Amino acid sequence: MPVFKSGQDLTPSWCEMTYFEIIRLSAGTTHTFVRLTQKEKLIVGQGRCRIAFAGRTAVAETGANLDLTHPEGSFMVRAVLADSTLIRLCGRWGDEVGGSGLFSIEKGITRQDRGDPVDYPKETNFDSHYHDCDEYWILFQGRGLAVSEGKFYQVGPGDCVATGMGHHHDFPQVFEPVRAVYFETTLEGQKRRGHLWNHTHGPAQPKKDRI
Repeated sequence: MPVFKSGQDLTPSWCEMTYFEIIRLSAGTTHTFVRLTQKEKLIVGQGRCRIAFAGRTAVAETGANLDLTHPEGSFMVRAVLADSTLIRLCGRWGDEVGGSGLFSIEKGITRQDRGDPVDYPKETNFDSHYHDCDEYWILFQGRGLAVSEGKFYQVGPGDCVATGMGHHHDFPQVFEPVRAVYFETTLEGQKRRGHLWNHTHGPAQPKKDRI
């Protein structure tokens, strides 16, 4: 099942992202993280804060994407300058990854996507696509209907949708505007970046064991 919550030992065994958490912090507070894995990332979903890591301090605002792969045992939010939502990603991905960041989806947009044809109702411009890597969507706001491996999942805040390399996925319906993080882990095969479509890039070759 490709949808799971934050917590230890909840991810499928094939996943390179082995843990995630969503941290909501109020202005004026601090927060210390104890390292769980060698590879970690921190993405600011919204807000503004001062983060200390790798021997330096930086102000991070909405969209900031910090690679926390370094030998230090901990990192911290020294000051929350505005109410913030942070998404922490931990795991064992390789050095050459597809990408990561924020995305949002709204309802009621006329379909104009370039994705592969589908046989289910769509109310968004999100495209049905696959990757040369695994991908994770972590929702921190909103609700909708996600499709992965041909199965439908109603998802909301705190859910992670994990899709293995080569499997199509889509976000055809939104019940409340969605804000989420995407993380494309180690590139494999032809190592092409971005969204791939059968009609443009050739037939997908899904990893059958990543379901």
